Amino acid sequence: MYSYDGLKRKLTEAGIGKTELAKRLRISSRTIAKIARGEKLSLRVLQKIASYFDCEPGNLYREISDNPLLQRLREEKAAGISGGIYHELQVRMTYNSNHIEGSRLTEDQTRMIFETSTIDAGDGVPVDDILETVHHFRAIDYVIDTAEDALSEEVIKHLHFILKHDTKDANLPWFAVGAYKKRPNVVGGKETAKPHDVAPRIRALLADYQSKETVTVEDIIAFHAEFERIHPFQDGNGRVGRLIALKECLHYGIVPFLIEDRKKAFYYRGLAKWTEERGWLIDTCLDGQDTFRRLLAMFEIDMRA
Repeated sequence: MYSYDGLKRKLTEAGIGKTELAKRLRISSRTIAKIARGEKLSLRVLQKIASYFDCEPGNLYREISDNPLLQRLREEKAAGISGGIYHELQVRMTYNSNHIEGSRLTEDQTRMIFETSTIDAGDGVPVDDILETVHHFRAIDYVIDTAEDALSEEVIKHLHFILKHDTKDANLPWFAVGAYKKRPNVVGGKETAKPHDVAPRIRALLADYQSKETVTVEDIIAFHAEFERIHPFQDGNGRVGRLIALKECLHYGIVPFLIEDRKKAFYYRGLAKWTEERGWLIDTCLDGQDTFRRLLAMFEIDMRA
């Protein structure tokens, strides 16, 4: 659902109604009916209206979600609220996800970057650790913005681009930021999908996932495990995979799971042993879901899933 409170304010300030606006801009009555029903307008129409009022399209409407967590995240993100669930998700997920992959930044340093856009770096913190922290904040924003969109290759690749652009890896001609890997790689000593196999395997994984009538947290965990087994990018697969899991939990109204760095050994074991014993990874992710439930309780957000 969409609320057009911003458009209504603009109309009031201009002293005209929706019908008069439609006449001036030659917008159909069906479009006006969509506004009344809270349906999404096309970007072309939104840009046309925004141009008339000399404002950004985003000033005209806001998206309203039935998912109380997603709605709270969007409200706090839009308002720049400090100290809420959006703030804590950004800091805690970014710190833990990056630290699992070897970042040397502490949680306090991560929090400082998010809150002040500055850092007391201490001894020899790599520039990429700082860049990828800021990029991860933006990737979470992208997840929140696109949570209700269907998962696609485009979304997956864009998450990788957000994370890895402008890093030293981006200067390597074969690294392929925002695109699938060009060179074979291994994870935990195990071979992953060959570059020429990545696209068909990702498409098959997406097709199987999207064919499900209902999606559970176990389905999202399974997607995550299979995604990591494919390992579609040259680097950054773990972070992209965990961001996808967050997006899909928000999409389906499921409590997300937050994998803490101190649980890294259990998490890696679960991924490595996925084809032999799925319970290890599922248990670790469900433990991460309990971690997130404590965040929900702290901010009094009620989710039934």
